[in-house]
Amino acid sequence: MNTALNRGQLESLLLGILTAGPAHGYEIISALKDRSDGAFDLPEGTVYPVLHRLEREQLLASEWEDSGGRKRRVYRITAAGETNLQQAKEHWRGHVRSVNLILGVQS
Repeated sequence: MNTALNRGQLESLLLGILTAGPAHGYEIISALKDRSDGAFDLPEGTVYPVLHRLEREQLLASEWEDSGGRKRRVYRITAAGETNLQQAKEHWRGHVRSVNLILGVQS
């Protein structure tokens, strides 16, 4: 399966992961892999820049937490991120519907 993602899709997937609750980067990467049945096994170098961009765009917020003597940044989705995700879902549904119509896929 071709799992190439464009920028908007990865942003939406990360926002979707964070609807389950706050998480640090490694948890986000693991959840992305697990929830996609291994299809989206992305390296840190791909995920962290997107998390930082989403934070700059105020779609995510983060804070440092101590965990067993280690500091790690924990991300959470903001209200603006929730709105953005809902819009992305609507767009995705329309896209899938259009592709299904062209390919003759029954939904």
